[in-house]
Amino acid sequence: MATSVVPAGRSARRAAAEDEKFVFETTEGIEPITNFDEMGIKSDLLRGIYAYGFEKPSAIQQRAVMQIIKGRDVIAQSQSGTGKTSMIALTACQLVDTSSREVQALILSPTRELAAQTEKVILAIGDYINIQAHACIGGKSVGEDIRKLEYGVHVVSGTPGRVCDMIKRRTLRTRAIKLLVLVS
Repeated sequence: MATSVVPAGRSARRAAAEDEKFVFETTEGIEPITNFDEMGIKSDLLRGIYAYGFEKPSAIQQRAVMQIIKGRDVIAQSQSGTGKTSMIALTACQLVDTSSREVQALILSPTRELAAQTEKVILAIGDYINIQAHACIGGKSVGEDIRKLEYGVHVVSGTPGRVCDMIKRRTLRTRAIKLLVLVS
């Protein structure tokens, strides 16, 4: 099983993590952070992470979370079930300013199910910071999307078609976006 955490546009090296039997390709100088307390995460967000059931970061979270929070461009690839969705949720929750009701993180997923799952994880992890998230996906009411977006949300998780529609309608405003995630 291979996992990559590579800030885009950087030369990479390979390192083996024997404890989890993964092979990592990372930029020089990226060291894993083995517990959430050392990541400098908001204290109420930490409460949400632990309440969600996490005890320590997964291998991909150890390498990617801080790079994303620092604003680096990151390509993170790994097998299903290795913590990518929660990594996205954690970094989105850390980066948003909850005092501003503007979309600050946009997560595009290829399927409705993945977009909805991402929204659920964001809401669960971000419960103690009062994060507002919404899944803009086909098959749901356009009117509900418009209502939620006009009320104000911090994070939008959606499929490209519905998100594009909301942008064209000028309901989803992109001026305050700090984090853009493309999920494959």
